[in-house]
Amino acid sequence: MIEYIHAKTIVTKNKSNAWFGTDYNMNIYKGCCHGCIYCDSRSDCYRVPDFDRVRAKENALEIIRNDLRRKVKRGVIGTGSMSDPYNPFEKDLCLTRHALELVDAFEFGISIATKGTLLARDIDILKSISEHSPVLVKITITNANDAKSLQIEPGAPPSSERFALLKELGKAGIMAGILLMPLLPFVNDDEENIFQILDQAIDNDARFIYPGFGVTLRMNQRVYYYEQLEKLFPGQDLAARYRRTYGNNYSCHIPNSRKIYDRFTSECKKNQVLYDMKDIIHTYKGNYGDGQLSLFDFNL
Repeated sequence: MIEYIHAKTIVTKNKSNAWFGTDYNMNIYKGCCHGCIYCDSRSDCYRVPDFDRVRAKENALEIIRNDLRRKVKRGVIGTGSMSDPYNPFEKDLCLTRHALELVDAFEFGISIATKGTLLARDIDILKSISEHSPVLVKITITNANDAKSLQIEPGAPPSSERFALLKELGKAGIMAGILLMPLLPFVNDDEENIFQILDQAIDNDARFIYPGFGVTLRMNQRVYYYEQLEKLFPGQDLAARYRRTYGNNYSCHIPNSRKIYDRFTSECKKNQVLYDMKDIIHTYKGNYGDGQLSLFDFNL
């Protein structure tokens, strides 16, 4: 049974819309049960204790409805930045689905980041939103094969199911692609993995792949990550290798990242797969207006 926590507001204004053109942020759940060993949201600065336990925000739909009513300008709402909106509890609670219905009713756009294949259930609402506002789906895939994805993302659906979701979204006319991040140095940063992901992305009609060739580490998240490396890869001394290579750096780029990135972008261009942030934003938002609300629009 899920625990509910208090919240005053849920749809908040972003300081910048540089990240995939999102104007607002919406997190209905707190914590995540995917168990990804690298998740930055574990960091103390986000103040999410017991991060692996999912909690839902009390009266979330009422709060979201009131938040949207108060907005004087429409825009794109991003969700999935801190907690996956398609965790296992969502199947029965349907909080994300009903929130999308509110996004549709108030004619906002939506940008979803997820590893959860339950999203396929809500394609009907995404299609409805796309009739008036931008829609973008970003599916995080960091491993080409299921064995490695289940090793470092044990609570998330395997990669093969996420690739299948891409295909389904493409058939529905929803702009969808891959967040290829993080790539973990010495774990899944080999060129074979990266370009197998690109090949499968092409086969499954991904419109874009946005890469992050490395991982970010800080505070308690770094400690947790190193503990998991020692547990999953005993005898390889990966934590020690990280310390020697990166020290306490926040950004840990994979070796030969420039060379790999050049080859990656070349392959993307050849196969007409977007990879540049500006191009992705322009493509999914290009046919929509500025989103200014009229005082006489409606009163839901």
